[in-house]
Formats: sequence, C-alpha cells, structure tokens
Amino acid sequence: MSKIKAILFDFDGTLRIHLPSGGEVFTEFVVGQGMTVSREDKFRGLRWEHYYFANSPEILADQMMFKGDRQGFWVNYSRRRLIAMGCHPGQAIELASQCSAHMAEFYKPQVHVPGELHRTLPALKEQGYVLGVVSNRDKPYLDELKETGLDSYFDFSLAGGEVPSFKPEPGIFMRALEIAGTNPHETFYIGDNYYADVVGSQRAGLWPVLYDPDTVFPDVDCPVIKSFDELPNLILAKV
Repeated sequence: MSKIKAILFDFDGTLRIHLPSGGEVFTEFVVGQGMTVSREDKFRGLRWEHYYFANSPEILADQMMFKGDRQGFWVNYSRRRLIAMGCHPGQAIELASQCSAHMAEFYKPQVHVPGELHRTLPALKEQGYVLGVVSNRDKPYLDELKETGLDSYFDFSLAGGEVPSFKPEPGIFMRALEIAGTNPHETFYIGDNYYADVVGSQRAGLWPVLYDPDTVFPDVDCPVIKSFDELPNLILAKV
C-alpha cells in the first residue's frame, strides 16, 4: 500500500484562479502612470502579495487599523505593494489612491479552473486517496467549490474560520488531518502560496507541493509543479 493516503489542496490560486490576475492589472496600470517596472520588480511584487495574504503580521495590523474602512485598507495595500515593487515611498503615497481606485473600477476577472484537474482529480479519487480542500477563507465556500465543477471529487472542504486557524498556522492543517483520518507523513498538500501553503504544511509535517506555473518562486525547498498532470508522479515517488 502507498504510505500516502490523502491529498489536500488550497482553493484560491490553485483550484480556482482569477484571470487576469490582480498583479497583472495592477502592474499594467502603474506602468501606464510612468513607473518603470522590470520583470524582477513585478515578481517581487507578486511574492510580497503572497507573503502579505499569508496571514502576515502586516495584514493583521492593517485589518485592525482599517477595521470598517475597506477603502482605506486597499489604498494602504496599494502603497505597500508599490514599495515592494521598488517604488519610492513618497511616490507610492501619491500613486496608492489612484491604483486602488483603478482596481476597484476595472479589475473584473473571470474564474478559471485548470483543465487538467478534470483528469488528475478523478484518477486520484479512483485510486482511493482521500481528497480535501483547505482554504484560508473565513467562511465555508462549498457553493463556490460547486461552481468550479470540482466538488464531486472531494471528500471535504475546510475554511480557516471554521477552526479557527489560518495558514501558515499548523492548527488548520491538524484539523484537516483529523477530518481526513490520516497522519501528516501520509498526506500531501498542494498550493500556490509558498508562505502559506508550503511553510504551513511543512510546519505541520505534511508533504508540501508548490503549484507555480509562472515560476513566481524560482528557488524553493519543496517539489514544484507547473501542471497538475505532474502530480501523480510525485505521489508515486512516495509509494
């Protein structure tokens, strides 16, 4: 028997992707405003975005500071992101409001589901693996999972707010293991956010896999896939 018994997935950015990405729209706007953005600037901004939304100390502080002020939160987010991309802090303050307003008005992405999931997930399910979705959402998201057409492949879904514990905290992973009925060393976790998904699952003792089709994280300490078609071979390597 395989020592791997369960395969768990992140939801947003992994099973459910927004196209175009917020980073693409944000970068296109600031370039249009005269800011010079190199390829590395762009990817540094993307890595910062992943870090920020991985339940970072910065986002926790900003949520407290801008509690009830959604617009203020996103203006401040834009300022932080601009600085992460190499913008001078003074210029970032000037551009932040414009960036936030542009995103609010023009960022209307479409939901995309990687097509290979409809090959990979049924194959894994047929082989008897427990399949689950583990997200940092505040509330259950079963309706949105159903909208992807992937819900029938999964045995359960878990939101961080239900625990409550949010990646990269180990608590959310430990609760997922309880539901799956498996031990950490018997479980894979696949996600697109290195700081939340890889670091968090490593802390909890799971086998992490980074889904990184655009090579946002070029040097990481875990297996990387660019397509879900690559996943079965990684699992077989643990048999």
